[in-house]
Amino acid sequence: MMSCKPDIPVAIKLEGKTMGTTYHITYFDHSNRNFQISVDSLLVLVNASINTYDTASEISRFNRSERSLTFNLPYFLPPLKKSKEVFAGSEEAYDPTVMPLVNAWGFGPRKIDRPDTSEIMAVREYVGFQKISFNDDSVWKSNPHVQLDFSAIGQGYGADVIAEFFKSRSIENFFIELGGEGVVLGRNILEDRAWQIGILDPTSDEMESKFIGYVTIRDKGFTTSGNYYNYRIVDGKRYSHTLDPMSGFPVQHELLSATVFADNCATADAWATAFMSMGHIKAIGILKIHPEINVVFVYASANGNKIYISERIGNDVKLNN
Repeated sequence: MMSCKPDIPVAIKLEGKTMGTTYHITYFDHSNRNFQISVDSLLVLVNASINTYDTASEISRFNRSERSLTFNLPYFLPPLKKSKEVFAGSEEAYDPTVMPLVNAWGFGPRKIDRPDTSEIMAVREYVGFQKISFNDDSVWKSNPHVQLDFSAIGQGYGADVIAEFFKSRSIENFFIELGGEGVVLGRNILEDRAWQIGILDPTSDEMESKFIGYVTIRDKGFTTSGNYYNYRIVDGKRYSHTLDPMSGFPVQHELLSATVFADNCATADAWATAFMSMGHIKAIGILKIHPEINVVFVYASANGNKIYISERIGNDVKLNN
């Protein structure tokens, strides 16, 4: 009697460039369909809606507008809704209206040699998500100088858009990584195990990525936010790209990186930025009322770097010796 081998779907790998970074996708499909063109087309549309580096995008047109914008693409409203949710839940630590500050510090499309303290203090007046209103097809602002910046949520949202596309095509096992963050569903069938992601060591740089451990992840969005790559050095002093929306200045605290897991990547992305803004002490307190969010924090102490892991995912985290 012949034994029947299970029907193992084909592993398909896609990669490309988007949002100033790269993406890598692995998925399993019994029909061996290649979705490269669809993925790239979707990401082009997401960029056309929320990419501030594209001067023709909807968000760029809103930032240049006097008052309002009617958006035509379906990719503007979800980041607005998520931003409102996390802005309130994080006690304003996540705030996508920081664009004037991002520009003043030279972290955005506008490049400058030296931040001007007087400009930084002046543009603080235009920061605050309460200065933004929106409905299902339009967004408007209370002052012409108010601007939006979805860079802290854009890559995560892009990964979510691709994840929803795969689900609509009945793909049940996939790993999407876009700029170091992404979404997983199902299992790694090729290796017969759950998906895993590495926890980046904060001492990593653009030349070498190091990992302090690995996390087994199931049907979640994930992201890591830290200050190891994107920073400015002025007069010998290093300034983090994570800005405190209330002070207008880069954050200065012990939290070095925040790896966050949530039901989708946009949520994880926004909360990671919020945690990096508020620091690990306040973040741990807020996490008590947000059981849907799990984290791995790396923070500095007098005795070296320390690690905080949400109790709910403790068994899924394996740290290197």
